[in-house]
Amino acid sequence: MHMADALISPVVGGIMWAATAGVAAYSIKKVQNDLDEQKIPLMGVMGAFVFAVQMINFTIPGTGSSGHLGGGMLLAILLGPCAGFLTMASILVIQALFFADGGLLALGCNIFNLGFYTCFITYPLIYKWIMRNGYSTRRIFSGAILSAIIGLQFGAFSVVLQTLFSGKTELPFGTFVMLMQPIHLAIGVAEGLVTAAVAGFVWKMRPEIIDKGVFGKASGSISIKKVLVGLAVVAVITGGIFSWFASANPDGLEWAMFYTSGKEELEAPEGIHQTLASIQERIAFLPDYTFKTQEQETNSDDTEAEEAWPAVDAGTSAAGLAGGIMTLLLAGITGFSIHLIKKRNKASAV
Repeated sequence: MHMADALISPVVGGIMWAATAGVAAYSIKKVQNDLDEQKIPLMGVMGAFVFAVQMINFTIPGTGSSGHLGGGMLLAILLGPCAGFLTMASILVIQALFFADGGLLALGCNIFNLGFYTCFITYPLIYKWIMRNGYSTRRIFSGAILSAIIGLQFGAFSVVLQTLFSGKTELPFGTFVMLMQPIHLAIGVAEGLVTAAVAGFVWKMRPEIIDKGVFGKASGSISIKKVLVGLAVVAVITGGIFSWFASANPDGLEWAMFYTSGKEELEAPEGIHQTLASIQERIAFLPDYTFKTQEQETNSDDTEAEEAWPAVDAGTSAAGLAGGIMTLLLAGITGFSIHLIKKRNKASAV
């Protein structure tokens, strides 16, 4: 559900950039209460993990479409809503800048759609409500699935509204929404299952991580090394190898666009759209998660045969590993910087 710049107008893009910046500023201020040395590496590793799993599109049976995990609910469950939102922002910034996944003008929309609804709406209002009487495997399972489904429905509907307010007549509201919501319902079920599985694993390994995240407390002195190592190993294997098995079908957004307008992509207008596209093209060193030469050769040959599956590709592996490392560093640096601000504020108050 990474929107391209062609889907939105500069006004909508600017408004969503401002809204996202406001949520990020709020998150930075609030996260200082529960951010300590333990949670900083968890932010980095979870960022790398979600980056890796987002590379795997899974086929939606009977539709010709595919979907990938958003990861917002999982980040909120393990990190808390504010740290989860900042980690999601780190993931999407890396994807847009270095892999040309999602537009730069639409970056505010993408962070808001994938991060805000899960971290600040469904996590506190649905997941925490289900957990109000204590944790159990059954509650984690039902809470993760329900909140992931509803969060993705909010995000999908937000995409429709953003295109509507951008004046994209190629995507009439009624038709577009009737395609976007059902396909993302199916994707939400899959996301909920994975979220429940990972959250259940962490709860069994270190229940304190989830407990403290719910109540907004610092991680304290609990050891999370095994959890970090486990998630890091899965992120490396997923980004480096499992990404070869991603579905070649269009994702839910592209699928809905095709059956609404007859095109999986809209042509970007002149002006700021083309300027930002040119900037992104220069920065992205692994566009579409492969080497530039491979991507250019594929695009230049319209008659090229459909690639074999699994698509064993060194470029994809390089993108998975490089993206995971960059996301780990950006999310970790974000957490460390906030922690330094917290320490300085405490020192100046003494």
